[in-house]
Amino acid sequence: MNIPEPDDHLHNPDPKRDRHYDGGGHVFTSRGIANLGCLFILAAGMMMLFAGYPIYSHFTSKRQTRQGAFNFGGTNSTGQVPKIPNDIGLIDIATPESALTKKSHVDPSQEWDLVFSDEFNVDGRTFNPGDDPYWEAVDLHYWQTNDVEWYDPKQATTKGGYLRLTLNTADPINNHNMSYVSGMFCFTGGLIEVAVQLPGSSSQPGLWPAVWTMGNLGRAGYGASLDGMWPYSYDSCDVGTLPNQTYPGTQTPLAALKNGDPDHNDVLSMLPGQRLSACTCPGESHPGPVHQNGSFVGRSAPEIDLFEALIDGNRGQVSQSAQWAPFNAQYAWDNSSSNLYIRDPTVTQLNAYVGGAFQQTSSGLSFTDSNCYELGSGCFTFSMGTYPGSSTDTVTWGLKAAGLGPDVATEINARPIPTEPMYIIMNLGMSPNFAHGVDFTTLQYPATMLVDYVRVYQPRGAHNIGCDPADRPTMTYISTYPEAYTNYNFTLWGTPQYNQTQPKNRLNGTC
Repeated sequence: MNIPEPDDHLHNPDPKRDRHYDGGGHVFTSRGIANLGCLFILAAGMMMLFAGYPIYSHFTSKRQTRQGAFNFGGTNSTGQVPKIPNDIGLIDIATPESALTKKSHVDPSQEWDLVFSDEFNVDGRTFNPGDDPYWEAVDLHYWQTNDVEWYDPKQATTKGGYLRLTLNTADPINNHNMSYVSGMFCFTGGLIEVAVQLPGSSSQPGLWPAVWTMGNLGRAGYGASLDGMWPYSYDSCDVGTLPNQTYPGTQTPLAALKNGDPDHNDVLSMLPGQRLSACTCPGESHPGPVHQNGSFVGRSAPEIDLFEALIDGNRGQVSQSAQWAPFNAQYAWDNSSSNLYIRDPTVTQLNAYVGGAFQQTSSGLSFTDSNCYELGSGCFTFSMGTYPGSSTDTVTWGLKAAGLGPDVATEINARPIPTEPMYIIMNLGMSPNFAHGVDFTTLQYPATMLVDYVRVYQPRGAHNIGCDPADRPTMTYISTYPEAYTNYNFTLWGTPQYNQTQPKNRLNGTC
């Protein structure tokens, strides 16, 4: 019991030792400060993780877009809802009963049904991603046409029973280094009727208001999605699917090398070839479907313009057009009387511009009523149908599918009237490409384009309002390449940005 143990000195009181170590202590010691500092860092980290980061991400992150498509509330932009059941909620309750049907001008015995409408009667709607059940505004620079404005969602609003797309001056420092800001958004449909009051006046050129449509496999403003897709409308496997519309290594057909675009050494086409063509090799990435012979259906992002407004001298005009690829020799489509209809030649005439190295166009120019502008009074009603004929209040002009039939000189087949699911785009912009020599600083700002309503009609018994129809699917393909549809910095499909490979084309001998 009295044998000492090695740790006895730790338990034996020692007044001298205790006075030396315990007396004269300090509250703030280096060890204490280090301990408190560690606790503070841990507490701050926990606060940042569970409070700071959620608050920061709420105000700085962008919500997931609808893959760049702005159609029926975006619910079908990628086909995530393959069909919209019973058309619930697609017809505005403010639409008058008289507008629920339309008679076809081609066959008055046929009635077309209203499948979607928006009367814009509710003030204060906003169109940021997720704000609105039907529309979404874009936030980008439309560089493809050299626009001088930045499209900003805040420039699209509703007030007084109208959708208002406003273009105004802006401080470049706060506007992506651009001096103008405006609005643009999109929707999907079949036959669209849009009541519009044009911005500015009918005597002052410079503004570029437009309502137009594009196939759902392409996104306006997103270059990678359009590369090799716009403005094709083609379902044949021939030289029309190849780059420059020529066979590799042969420089044929000859019509593709002469009498083309004078700005490109008279070459007919500078397009990269149809990316999703009927020549696509089996097993390559393609949205489908396939023909009975096992070949793919040619897919693309075609464009049809309800109108683009311009000024000719001191008189307003609208161009109503369609863009095509591949191209006829000399961009000359068959506009013979059997394929072309012009209601009143004193009002409408064919556009002298027929195309260039990146698009062929069939366009009619029609004079507008000078009262139907922002600085005048009243509205126009523009409408477009991709079915034979149209259902307009006043038919201005039309073409038949045979006008874009086969072309022997360029060895291509017919370009069909687009069968892709389309979405509609409404925008107000400015570009020197469209208004040559105009001093934009002399225009009156703000300039506003008013949209009274949008109504979509389809033939009775032939309703098709989905963006992912079985005969023209889009959902899986868009979901496979989301960056092409959401990142406007990707301007090309391949290198050096998006770095995707082109599907192999059997005419290149690569299958």
